[in-house]
Amino acid sequence: MARYLVQASYTQQGLAGLIENPENRTNAISQLIEGAGGTLVSLDYAFGEFDIVVIGELPDHVSMAALSMAVAASGAVTNFRTTVLIPVADVVEAARRAGSVGYRPPGS
Repeated sequence: MARYLVQASYTQQGLAGLIENPENRTNAISQLIEGAGGTLVSLDYAFGEFDIVVIGELPDHVSMAALSMAVAASGAVTNFRTTVLIPVADVVEAARRAGSVGYRPPGS
């Protein structure tokens, strides 16, 4: 499964809903990810540009895109960003392969 970092900010509507009905959103977000065939790894709130930071594992990019669309369409969050996380072993393998790619920079 692929691992994803999701960052989002509450809209005024989403924050008002949370204040009106304070709740731990871990179960709701876990169920959402599980419904897309994945697993919630972590959920945290943050100061700064983003209010919510989630790490989840999903079967593929299409599942993640579907989840992103559903959440973004709700109107509860904005500034929804998804980053594909790459395991260290995959980066090491990519570095090994990079030497044989044969890239020639411009002007050389």
